[in-house]
Amino acid sequence: MAKTSNTTRPAGRRRTPRRAAAAKPVARGRAASTAHAQARPVYLVDGARTPFLRARGQPGPFTPVDLAVQCGRPLLARQPFSPQAFDLVILGCVNVIADEMNPARVAALRLGMGEAMPAFSVQINCGSGMLSIDNGFRLIEAGKADLVLAGGAEALSHAPLVLSNEAAGWFGRFATARTVWQRLAALGGFRPRMAKPVIGLERGLTDPLTDLSMGQTAEVIGHAFGISRQDADAHALESHRRLARAQEEGFLDGEVVPAVARDGALYERDDGVRPDTSLEKLAKLKPVFEKPYGRVTPGNASQITDGASWVVLASEEAVRQHGLQPLARIVDSEWSALDPSIMGLGPTLCCTALMQRRGLAREDIDLWEINEAFAAQVLACLAAWQDEAYCREVLALEAPFGAIDRQRLNVDGGAISLGHPVGTSGNRIVLHLVNAMRRLGLRRGIATECIGGGQGGAMLLEVL
Repeated sequence: MAKTSNTTRPAGRRRTPRRAAAAKPVARGRAASTAHAQARPVYLVDGARTPFLRARGQPGPFTPVDLAVQCGRPLLARQPFSPQAFDLVILGCVNVIADEMNPARVAALRLGMGEAMPAFSVQINCGSGMLSIDNGFRLIEAGKADLVLAGGAEALSHAPLVLSNEAAGWFGRFATARTVWQRLAALGGFRPRMAKPVIGLERGLTDPLTDLSMGQTAEVIGHAFGISRQDADAHALESHRRLARAQEEGFLDGEVVPAVARDGALYERDDGVRPDTSLEKLAKLKPVFEKPYGRVTPGNASQITDGASWVVLASEEAVRQHGLQPLARIVDSEWSALDPSIMGLGPTLCCTALMQRRGLAREDIDLWEINEAFAAQVLACLAAWQDEAYCREVLALEAPFGAIDRQRLNVDGGAISLGHPVGTSGNRIVLHLVNAMRRLGLRRGIATECIGGGQGGAMLLEVL
């Protein structure tokens, strides 16, 4: 897979990230093309997601499995076959809670798919929901399955508060004390700072090798490609406007299914959209990660949310057997890796490699979904594809990839307005890409995302 030099660090004036030796995706693609020619076609035949709900400082109304069940029940109920007809259930989930180990299996059982239904969970950070589709795609392609339910579920509002190692050690000593004197001695070692929990989500969104948060990596590549704070805010504003329009026009009605909480509360829409925001309001927000001059603020970064999404994947045989109407064909996928400190550039690697393997040019892609982890990150990818040095030295292209038409990118908004439930987003962008292409009468699209830890994933789909 394409890799980037670990020594890349923009400093001072604008610099282009480089790597010592660019692996050429073309050579890889030649070997892959023969295998794909013999593979079975795989179809996406249906899908649904819950509304994405903002975290509001306390656990939300749904756990990851609750969310998976909320959107899974109506999706399975409208299929012309029994839930037990599936061969496998795969679910992406990053922040698995203690009461739902292997949430794929728990969800499958709660969805009435039978005790004999195999189910496993996958985790590749932000790409987990897409990885579930990719796993199902490859199994069907290889003839090992015919029907797969692939999804993503995440409840970031349920991310745990954890004890520091110092506090955990103290509790261990106190719990193993045998005598009164030992317990008194252990109590004497307690310090008030031990009562302060560590925010699990904050550590989870920090790369353990570079010790950079995901927002800081967006600052790094935003600086490298000259993305301004004003550029980032303008992108964020457009994301909110597009999602607000999609809601008003009913573009999401067939995609989003309502969720009902245990107390009877009904959730029908993504609730993070701010249609009344403006550049003036966004400009008043303070930078979060690089104060005071950074470009990433709460207004131009993805929102912390809860949500789930499922898609139904089928082989040609299953389509015929059950009389299904495919929405699209999954053509191919690609996963790439790079320096974690510039993880936001992952889409440029995997998309370029995927398109080269398939012999596609930029003009051949009718619609794009690039997950909006941060406005600066999306804009840096677009700038990198137009940068001659980056395209030559990193992507091994003879000429710049070129500019992506912004009217063909995230046409109904993205994670800045919608939210980014980490294990779900990759599944959502694939599902929405298909729905948007069908609505607009377009044929070929790519869904892609950067992945924490320095990776990227992309999936190529064609509407039938």
